[in-house]
Amino acid sequence: MSFTDKQEALVNSSWESFKQNIPQYSVLFYTIILEKAPAAKDMFSFLKDSAGVQHSPTLQAHAEKVFGLVRDAAIQLRTKGNVVLGDATLGAIHIQKGVAGPHFVVVKEALLQTIKEVVGDKWSEELRTAWEVAYDELATTIKKAMN
Repeated sequence: MSFTDKQEALVNSSWESFKQNIPQYSVLFYTIILEKAPAAKDMFSFLKDSAGVQHSPTLQAHAEKVFGLVRDAAIQLRTKGNVVLGDATLGAIHIQKGVAGPHFVVVKEALLQTIKEVVGDKWSEELRTAWEVAYDELATTIKKAMN
């Protein structure tokens, strides 16, 4: 199945909505991650020594990067049919932080829940699938870079 223009448009429009309130959505994203996997806190330097998820420029920048990478994956899937990492160090960074397969599932769930909150009543299975496919392809590419 190829990634369609409509799927890319769905990801792009919700990405633009996400960017409208990155501080709020960044905190929500990491709060969901830590609810699902509390031990993951130590994987993030900006959370490691904190009492909980609080807004910080580093937290916001990391969330923007994660969601931006998924958006870029959507664009690549539609234009090229595959995902190529722009940052060759992503695999090594994930290894260094101790990221394993189940962590990708937690991040995916948190990403989808955050986008659902972002778009509100515009949420649909079609939108979910677009983000899910883009994320899954990005995660697969990162996992390959980890081997």
